Amino acid sequence: MTSSSARPLLFLDVDGPLLPFGGPAREPSGAGPGNPLLARLDPALGPRLLALGCPLVWATTWGDEANDSIGPRLGLPRLPVLDRPGATPTGMPRGLHWKTPALVAWAGRRPFVWVDDEIGPVDRLWVEAAHPAPALLHRVAPAVGLTDADFRVLDDWVRRQTDSRANPQV
Repeated sequence: MTSSSARPLLFLDVDGPLLPFGGPAREPSGAGPGNPLLARLDPALGPRLLALGCPLVWATTWGDEANDSIGPRLGLPRLPVLDRPGATPTGMPRGLHWKTPALVAWAGRRPFVWVDDEIGPVDRLWVEAAHPAPALLHRVAPAVGLTDADFRVLDDWVRRQTDSRANPQV
């Protein structure tokens, strides 16, 4: 079994991937007090994310509130949180998401997956130029959120990365 430090990181957005913007709420009575969007969470996503075997990192404007409001509803442990920079650093290309430089820095030389609904071409170019390891920038349709097809892509990519790190001749 490969150690968790050899597994790719998985940076996870909330709005769009976990809280889809379309479709009905999953909980008929709502999510209780607080944000009514929480009723759109599918509790089955937590076990599926954990089954990928990747260390998870919140990459969301929810910040640490994701640990209080989202994680428990999905059965996730407290996760580290990618911090939003206080100001946009000068010299950043137009169209670059604020998360992109931060998650590349966090990942260091480690492979990673980024699951978000706002990944664009500039983000892909930035990661390709700035990150020395494999990376999967997986854009989720925000109206539907994470689907079976998304999980197949994620699982296949993570498995290939893990297999190639465990057996470099493959």
